Amino acid sequence: MLIHWYRFNHWLWKHHVPFLPWFIWRFQYLLFNCSVPASCKLGKGTSFGYGGIGVIIHGRAVLGRNCSIGANVSIGGKSGWYEVPVIGDNVSIAAGAKILGPVLIGDNVIIGANSVITKDVPSNCVVAGIPAKIIRCDINTADYSSAQGYKYRGENGWPVTPNR
Repeated sequence: MLIHWYRFNHWLWKHHVPFLPWFIWRFQYLLFNCSVPASCKLGKGTSFGYGGIGVIIHGRAVLGRNCSIGANVSIGGKSGWYEVPVIGDNVSIAAGAKILGPVLIGDNVIIGANSVITKDVPSNCVVAGIPAKIIRCDINTADYSSAQGYKYRGENGWPVTPNR
């Protein structure tokens, strides 16, 4: 739901409609307790977990396509730096993660829950911890995704993992 409000708000902002983007941004804050301003750039296919509750994204932050953002995630901060995080395509950010400072995150990265990222992350990695450290490199994101690879039995609907 939040992504639809953001897309509409971003369209208004790009077409220089006065005052209305600010009111929608404040409405998002009241309804979802989040701050996703119209000036940030979210790629197509980006989704928010749990309706985007508690998500804070800096106004100049850039996110790539097909990013998944969990609840209570902060992207950017109030450090005074002009540079903000730039996040690549197919990045999964778990709940409670913080991405602070002028950080560049590559494509196909999985960020663990409650991680604090203050340094650049290369593509195809799993990072976790405070401060975040790379735990795995050269990963296939399908191996770490729970949404893919499940088949369902006919009558009872229990998920069964395929034999590998």
